[in-house]
Amino acid sequence: MKKRKKIIHQPEKLQIAVDIVIFTIIDDKLKILLIQRATKPFKGKWALPGGHVDINESLEKAAKRELQEETNVKKVYLEQLYTFGDPSRDPRGRVISVTYFALLNKKPAIKSASDAADVRWFNVKEIPSLAFDHNKIVSYALKRLRWKLEYTNIAQRFLPRYFTLTELQRVYEIIFGKKIDKRNFRKKILSLNLIRPSRRKRKMVAHRPPRLWQFVSSKNVILTKRELIF
Repeated sequence: MKKRKKIIHQPEKLQIAVDIVIFTIIDDKLKILLIQRATKPFKGKWALPGGHVDINESLEKAAKRELQEETNVKKVYLEQLYTFGDPSRDPRGRVISVTYFALLNKKPAIKSASDAADVRWFNVKEIPSLAFDHNKIVSYALKRLRWKLEYTNIAQRFLPRYFTLTELQRVYEIIFGKKIDKRNFRKKILSLNLIRPSRRKRKMVAHRPPRLWQFVSSKNVILTKRELIF
């Protein structure tokens, strides 16, 4: 019997990249920050901020560096999202992308730099055709964000320290893309002990000043199940 020749797989050069999905709320719309690529491949197309990880660099440090270099955004909340590794996702070779999402409670000063020709906020409902597999990444990031709103206190990343219940409800409505019954929302959110009333009230309003609230913990809180489903 003829002995089968052993196949030796030669490893190709593998590169690790990071890509960052940055969400914020501007003018009552959920927005995402995109850069316009200044170099090949996909020169001129819009894409997520990101780039390759240096050999002596952690993934999170690389994400923060690329974010600052390409958009001038820094000091943001970052959370690892998912790893995208389709062999054909990058025409330059085998590149695995570890993705993050960043959540901002206000519109920062942005400026294109590094290999970005431009940087701009886009409504999540009006995302253009993006470079690489970035439309797929954005779609998954939005899905994960909505999931996390149902069982964590992540909504605080979109709000100032003190806020009204109406402002908190608007965060949920904007991200889920639908109106939520006011009574039902308040009953649910107050039953979970994620927020507490402060001694402050909103000033400079024409009507009765509303009470301001704050989250009980500034750290991430995970509920035992999906409680905030509307």
